[in-house]
Amino acid sequence: MIRFPAEWERQAAVLIAWPHHTGDFRNLSAVEQSYTFIADTISQYQPLLIVCRDDEHQQHIQPQLKTVDNITFIHATVNDIWVRDTVFLTAENDGQPRLLNFRFNGWGEKYPHQFDNALNSELLKVAPFKGAKSVDINFILEGGSVESDGIDTIMTTRQCLLNPNRNKNLNQQEIEQQLLKHLGANRVLWIDQENLTGDDTDAHIDTLARFCTATTIAYTSSADPQDPHHDSLQAMQAQLQALRTQSGEAYQLIPLPMPKPIYDDEGQRLPANYSNFLIINNAVLVPVYDDPNDAIALQRLTECFPDRTIIATPCRPLVHQYGSLHCMTMQFPRKALNL
Repeated sequence: MIRFPAEWERQAAVLIAWPHHTGDFRNLSAVEQSYTFIADTISQYQPLLIVCRDDEHQQHIQPQLKTVDNITFIHATVNDIWVRDTVFLTAENDGQPRLLNFRFNGWGEKYPHQFDNALNSELLKVAPFKGAKSVDINFILEGGSVESDGIDTIMTTRQCLLNPNRNKNLNQQEIEQQLLKHLGANRVLWIDQENLTGDDTDAHIDTLARFCTATTIAYTSSADPQDPHHDSLQAMQAQLQALRTQSGEAYQLIPLPMPKPIYDDEGQRLPANYSNFLIINNAVLVPVYDDPNDAIALQRLTECFPDRTIIATPCRPLVHQYGSLHCMTMQFPRKALNL
């Protein structure tokens, strides 16, 4: 039996890719401050894997960290730092973890991706991935586009998975069969929702709606009729209200407000949201943006995760490259790696 573990299950480690000065971030110093906070926090709770370019890059990173005792550095080149979409997903096959190497095509051929698509092959050459069970899958899939309840349900958006810029020769039924085959899903909850302004992933579900338990979904909401996202997010809320668990019950829904709009230097609105949180062992890191709604999002997620420490995580610099906390991290379930 194949199963796609939920994020709240026990983890072996989290992986991030540290930004390099040759990347796209204009204010690298501010971004590195966020990365340092995230790295220091995760490594307090569990092992952290940091992908960096080479020895020189590693020596640049290490002095910024409080400690490297629970951190493993891996040298590899990446096109971008959004490892949620480029690094292995992990499924269980009869209880045994297996690393799934889906294809990555730069979010629909939008960006160069040759190094990102090859990253998993590079990881398999080094500890703690060396010797881990893995499989190459000829199907384009990004980790941020699928949410799992840890049992048999996948939640995603039609705007992403059915976009012809991914698997153009497959229809919805054929894509569901791929999710069933590789992730063990017995059903797919399809959400119709456009992407947040500034999001170039074609509406990844991890910016919109997230499983907190098998029966609880936190989601991006808007109470401001003047916000351009208001009507579509209200429509998404109605779709979520109509969903049912396997036992036929309505999901418990937790609305997360949007922060006030954040714009880049060209006046483009950036995709800041609170749904892009990261669940780790005994804690939940929640993106915050120096906004009054930070406190509301933190309180509502505290109620969702009463047994975990809720940690406000500064992510305003990250959204200037169109992603946030969940996008820049990937967790690996217990026993998935050789640690």
